Amino acid sequence: MFPKLTLLSFALTAISAHAQLVGTYETETHPSLTWQRCTRSGCQNVSGSIVLDSNWRWVHSNSGYTNCYTGNTWDTSLCPNNRQCATNCALEGANYSNTYGISTSGNALTLKFIQPNSNGKNIGSRVYLLASESRYQMFNLLNQEFTFDVDVSKLPCGLNGAVYFSAMDADGGMARFSTNKAGAKYGTGYCDSQCPRDIKFINGEGNAEGWQPASNDENAGLGNNGICCNEMDIWEANSISAAYTPHPCDGIQATRCSGTACGGQSNRYGSVCDPDGCDFNSFRMGDRSYYGPGLTVNTNSKFTLVTQFLTDTGTASGTLKEIRRLYVQNGRVIQHSKVNVPGMAAHDSITTQFCNEAKVAFGDRDSFGQHGGMAGMSRAMAASMVLVLSIWDDHTANMLWLDSNYPTDADPNKPGIARGTCPTSSGVPAEVEQSAASATVTYSNIKFGDIGTTYSGTA
Repeated sequence: MFPKLTLLSFALTAISAHAQLVGTYETETHPSLTWQRCTRSGCQNVSGSIVLDSNWRWVHSNSGYTNCYTGNTWDTSLCPNNRQCATNCALEGANYSNTYGISTSGNALTLKFIQPNSNGKNIGSRVYLLASESRYQMFNLLNQEFTFDVDVSKLPCGLNGAVYFSAMDADGGMARFSTNKAGAKYGTGYCDSQCPRDIKFINGEGNAEGWQPASNDENAGLGNNGICCNEMDIWEANSISAAYTPHPCDGIQATRCSGTACGGQSNRYGSVCDPDGCDFNSFRMGDRSYYGPGLTVNTNSKFTLVTQFLTDTGTASGTLKEIRRLYVQNGRVIQHSKVNVPGMAAHDSITTQFCNEAKVAFGDRDSFGQHGGMAGMSRAMAASMVLVLSIWDDHTANMLWLDSNYPTDADPNKPGIARGTCPTSSGVPAEVEQSAASATVTYSNIKFGDIGTTYSGTA
């Protein structure tokens, strides 16, 4: 995926303690959320909670009122270098509803795209499931399935309601990095396959050195460092298009990168991770009547999506061989669309053969295979991953890689270029943030467990 982070700044007071510090102005109270573990014997409720990613939080001096980060710029007196930044600055607790537009009710999580607040507005958000106050819920889904309900009817072109797994540390990095005193309780430790450089704190240190404010985003910028890890995109979608995509990396744990070794626009394939992934987007794969408003999977109303991770042995100790998607809507199980692309078989799931054929048919670099392919994704899943739920817009490519023709200068009749019906002029964040200010996404009824146990319906 192409993640966009909105970094919020405040002008409030606080008192805090020691290095990558935690503030005490706003008590961190995690909104409760329930989900279910399922076996052949049935499903059981799990009582947990969610936590906001640290990148959205107010970062202030440890001795008073001063912002360490304002707009898209660091205070160089507080952050003359990365180590001093962690020593001098604290992450603050969050007012989830009023500041960020994040709310829960039973098993449902709602994320508002734009939330007006006393400091202006918040744009987008990213949260994680917590198993306890200080540890993320970890998932190993080999030979398992993962299911949730979603309503994308209020997500137009240019927005992305994303649900995915990231190979983050269970404690947010506290054990590996002694200067990280905030941990999972404050949403630290994010990483993904794009090796993002817009993360404010990495490995218990700031990312202020070499920071360049973005020219097209008043809240974001890029530091010298990025953070890379395996990513399994369960769901990147709006009401027009949807994709699911594994992104393997060369190792298992999150690793810090620097400069062009993080990949990015100037050196896309220069990192230890696969930035492209092996995506299954029904529209891109030749079925243009499957997903969207009024189509087979009707995005005008809520539906259930099921993702199954099948192994070569049919056991949790096997190697991932297939990622299969099903939908359930209005009590009916909807099988996934089939590929209709010259040179490709009629696949309806992600396998090594599907990925190999798609790279050839679309003329794409096989970065997926170069970083381990399905076996690489399997190793990451066996080590367990963190669930991420978010809503965002895209200052890099206007989300056209998901819902329009991309690259925009390529022939849209060429296989793989057309990904959805949104015009190539759509998705500009400044416009989306005005026209879709009321957009929301709701994720609910999260279940995981044995194959075939998390959903029901008729064929």
